[in-house]
Amino acid sequence: MKNNQFLKQAIVYALAFSGVFLMTGWAHAQASWPSKPVTMVVPFAPGGAGNGSLRILSEMMSPQLGQPILVDNRPGAGGITGSSTVTSSNDDHLFLMGSTTMTILPSLRNDIPYDIQRDLRPVGMISSQPMALVVAANSPLRTLDDLISQGKAGNLSAGNSGVGTLSHLATELMNHKLQTKILAVPYKGDSVLLPDVASGNISMGVVNLPVALPLIQGGRLRALAVTSSQPVSSLPGVPVLRTLGDEFVITGWAALFAAKNVPPAEIERVSLLLRQALAHPTTKEKFANFGVTPEVTTPAQLRSFIQTETRRWADVVSSRGIKLE
Repeated sequence: MKNNQFLKQAIVYALAFSGVFLMTGWAHAQASWPSKPVTMVVPFAPGGAGNGSLRILSEMMSPQLGQPILVDNRPGAGGITGSSTVTSSNDDHLFLMGSTTMTILPSLRNDIPYDIQRDLRPVGMISSQPMALVVAANSPLRTLDDLISQGKAGNLSAGNSGVGTLSHLATELMNHKLQTKILAVPYKGDSVLLPDVASGNISMGVVNLPVALPLIQGGRLRALAVTSSQPVSSLPGVPVLRTLGDEFVITGWAALFAAKNVPPAEIERVSLLLRQALAHPTTKEKFANFGVTPEVTTPAQLRSFIQTETRRWADVVSSRGIKLE
């Protein structure tokens, strides 16, 4: 009897020690990530607000992770090249800086070799920037009511930065929701478009606010509205397009996603570090140099946002019959 009792106690002790060993091993495995530098892929050329913002955040987050964070620019195919690098990789130290085009391209192209909702794991938003509806300083368009009435009469043209861009779809969203007939005119970027708006060669432009702001403040352009959720402090008195409906909050954005093999616990860890960096008092000031605003979300909130945006632009593309040239 005593031998049996001794044997039972020995088994209990052995199981207890093995449990401690396993827990210690598990904790060690968790603590060992990252075991090498973390790479964050930017699917666009160096420069630009998203790229600059990510580098600022990387410098703040790297000491907390205990490994360098490398920003790797992989431009090409409207962001598809860099995104494919991440979605096709088994690297568990790989992340992607996604942007607005991620939610637009799926409705415009059928050759995208990945599904962002299936092949990427959301970490958190990084930043956003609104657009502005601008006209020449001497334009007869003075208010949003003027824009809508003239738009419904088919008297307006609106320049954008290219077919399938956010500025193009913003115009088509107005046509879709407000029954206007505004002619969307593609340009090769805001820098080409803005002189035509200022000279009155085109009725108005839908452009990134940071690009248009110097011309607005210099008196060459006038802003009819901004597409942010709230008025912009640098443009006092300029209304938000949101007054026409919540669907008219239209912002360019950047967000961080993880490759499929990054451990879920580490995604949560990086998300927390990202939120802390975005909330740091100096971040807003540094981001302002790029014309963007920090945006703080959880992974779940980013996932919901991506789903909503993808549905919104698919609806606009389908209803307006938009096709890439």
